[in-house]
Amino acid sequence: MSVPLPAVDMLAPVAILEQLEARLVEAVSRLPLGAERGLQSVLLALPRAPAAAPQPAGRQFQFRHPRRGELRAGYGEAAAWPATGPERLAALSTMLASPLWRRMDPDATGFDAFAMLGFAAADAPLTDAAAAPAAGSDHLPNALLWVPEVGLVCRDHEAALVFSTALPAAPDAVLARWRAWLRQLVPALYEPPPGPRPTAHLKRTREQPDAAAWARLVEQALARIDAGPIAKVVLSRRLLVEGPRAFDVARLLDALGCLFPACQIINLRRNGRSFVAATPERLLCLRDGRLEVDAIAGTAGRGESLAADAALRSGLLGCEKNLREHRFVIDAVRAALADCCAGFHVPEQPKVLQLSNAQHLWSPISARPRSCVSLFELAARLHPTPATNGQPRSHAQAWLRQAEPFPRGWYTGAAGILHPDGDGELWVLLRCAQLDGAQAELFAGAGIVAGSDPAAEWSETEAKLAAMLSALRYA
Repeated sequence: MSVPLPAVDMLAPVAILEQLEARLVEAVSRLPLGAERGLQSVLLALPRAPAAAPQPAGRQFQFRHPRRGELRAGYGEAAAWPATGPERLAALSTMLASPLWRRMDPDATGFDAFAMLGFAAADAPLTDAAAAPAAGSDHLPNALLWVPEVGLVCRDHEAALVFSTALPAAPDAVLARWRAWLRQLVPALYEPPPGPRPTAHLKRTREQPDAAAWARLVEQALARIDAGPIAKVVLSRRLLVEGPRAFDVARLLDALGCLFPACQIINLRRNGRSFVAATPERLLCLRDGRLEVDAIAGTAGRGESLAADAALRSGLLGCEKNLREHRFVIDAVRAALADCCAGFHVPEQPKVLQLSNAQHLWSPISARPRSCVSLFELAARLHPTPATNGQPRSHAQAWLRQAEPFPRGWYTGAAGILHPDGDGELWVLLRCAQLDGAQAELFAGAGIVAGSDPAAEWSETEAKLAAMLSALRYA
């Protein structure tokens, strides 16, 4: 940070709170809160980064990438806009513009204000009353742009709080709300982590489809692929489990971070329920005029020894079925962006992304979008990807809406962080669970192409479900 903060009482939370309250009062006195429209944010440096984001009651979100050392969390709502329908992202793109989002950074933190952008897998909910509830259907709208009233951002061992309000606003009311958030959050920022709980036994209570129905569904998909024009379709499973106690979201996020440090760990909490994901796949990253997209498709397990693991990796790189599935994703990304981007770079051969429970073929793709193309438009062009939907997109979508036994909700949708200048990063929502007390709904899928084997694809989904199941046992 460019502005050093005094060391008071060994940076005890009480001293930190007093410092922040005094600086907040001074900052509010300088804010143009009488402006007619827009948003106003003020950033205040924290003297040290917290170990984790607090988990108070109420609406909140969190994006944490352990390997990159990055954390963003948001609490409350300064503003929130829901949307649905085919033009949902276009509608949300008109809600924020940098000239209307004013920021004050008196501590020269170098951070910026941020919002959460997220959306469900389909652009409108299914209307089949007999279908199971969709993931996130009871507490997340179809698409959502959400500016938190207080944000927490941490990177490279530095951290700041971001206070935001819609304009116009009364200074006394704004200061009262922000001080209340400070008094709630600051003590929790520096609390020691809770001790471990006994490992829980999870009971499987329902799965859709079951193993027999899955085999039939895969065979139907293979027949549809053989008839054309579908070349790939991604089928999903839904698993309900129950634990002996209410799941602790903070412990779950910590467990996911330890088990999957290369993944983005996500928590979206609204109306009493949490939607949690540990995903390895970015939908996109737009920064300083450069676009990056992860093409991930083709999966193998992990071996119990170095030799077995290396053999699985080698087999993945040489597997015609997996390479074909991977090529579908690369080709789809290029086709989706061809008329709005230039300067494509695609590796000649895919790399292998190794997670603790799986290995995936991975090709990082980069390109340069035209200056008039927004993150919202790029997301609409890229989503859904062949890795979560199939190819060709429209044919696969239509078949899945008719064939899958449950609506996906936010599973295989996307969520991430958006900045006022239009830069941001979105992640595909994979390895997901929706939590409600001691119950959890888990989701996983597998790509079906010509030559797919139902039993092998079932095993792949079991391996993907194991990611969240493992972490839930510690929550």
